[in-house]
Amino acid sequence: MNKQPLRIAIFTSLYAPFLTGVSVGVHQRVRWLLQQGHEVFLIHPQINSQYPQSVGNRPMPGLDEFKPFPNFSAYAFPTQPLIFYKSLPQPLHYRYWNDSKLLEEFQPDIIVVEEAAQMRGFYSLYLQGYGRPIGIEYAKRTGTPIISLFHTDIVAYIQYYLGNQFFNLIRPIIPFLVKQFSETYDLNLFPSREQLDKYQQMKSQRSEYLPFQGVNCQKFNPANICYNPIPDDQRPTLLFVGRITAEKNVTQLLDAYPIIAAKIPDVHLVIIGSGPYDAEIRKLAEKFQSGVTVWGESHGTELLGWYARADVFVNPSLTENFCTANNEALASGTPVVAAVATSTSEQIIPGVNGFLAEPNNPTDLAQKVITILENSDLKEEMSQQARFSILEFDWSVCMEKFEDKLYEVVQAPENVEVMSV
Repeated sequence: MNKQPLRIAIFTSLYAPFLTGVSVGVHQRVRWLLQQGHEVFLIHPQINSQYPQSVGNRPMPGLDEFKPFPNFSAYAFPTQPLIFYKSLPQPLHYRYWNDSKLLEEFQPDIIVVEEAAQMRGFYSLYLQGYGRPIGIEYAKRTGTPIISLFHTDIVAYIQYYLGNQFFNLIRPIIPFLVKQFSETYDLNLFPSREQLDKYQQMKSQRSEYLPFQGVNCQKFNPANICYNPIPDDQRPTLLFVGRITAEKNVTQLLDAYPIIAAKIPDVHLVIIGSGPYDAEIRKLAEKFQSGVTVWGESHGTELLGWYARADVFVNPSLTENFCTANNEALASGTPVVAAVATSTSEQIIPGVNGFLAEPNNPTDLAQKVITILENSDLKEEMSQQARFSILEFDWSVCMEKFEDKLYEVVQAPENVEVMSV
């Protein structure tokens, strides 16, 4: 196989300083591709004065890390805040910027669209954003292969926010929409086998499983206990890291906490993150006093320390797609108790590196946590197995597979024929 460096254009709906698993994944992916000698053109959301000041001030790894690479270039497309979540971006309508013009100047060998649904405005139901495929016009005109990386379970989000009653009304047209969306791209990659199966049943076209969403196992590891943010606090610690939004089900942690505290009186729940439900979570946590700490955002070595410090990582969300935070906890040697959701069973092996709890069942979640905290031998064994279980998803392993897939798509007979004309 020809291994000449590729010219790769990457469109992403999310990137630093917008804090999500997608942002973290894109950054890792770009850095790895640059290190392999590929030329990368990153088209990412613009940060501007319309967003809260705290967003722009986040100390996240970003574009500055790529400045030493002569094979890197970037363009920030104009955005405005999402209607219901002012800390995340939505692309402005295509009349404000031209993705085809950008690609004509770069002339990529392949186009990668990360979180394509948000790039097309699906997150705001076409009230903002494009409402059309990104890069497709150029790809079709030039014969350039274009692929989509599937990050978020959009259908699960729709069901969560619209409710089952309304969702059942639109359920019959969902396969049509999924088919129409997916057949736009030459290939749609899913980081979870369960998510792939779910969407293929909904008529997703040209779709494959590829573990592209990994974790930096060198960065996240048990040795980070040296960064313990609360070294003088010996209480058993439960940790949640993520956006404080409705679909993350964070309130269920506060429903589970008193059940756990009844058995483990000195247990400490730490909630790390930010989002539109911040104020509500802080208010609910007040009744538990020092038993629950709503820490806010955490970055750098402090966050690494939290993952290694925790005794159990808890995640009640039902909308995850190979959750980055679950990966980071496991790599840090921390057992995970997560609600059963599409893809969590691919991360968590019950009784080995954690437990799966019944969805929307705080009592079951609490019982699973209690089982670990009451059995020190089990907890120790799970801690050892946690890191071992996630090594196959280390970034280097995942990115080698991703790179191979890029070459495979670029060198497919139909693309080679077009390129040689």
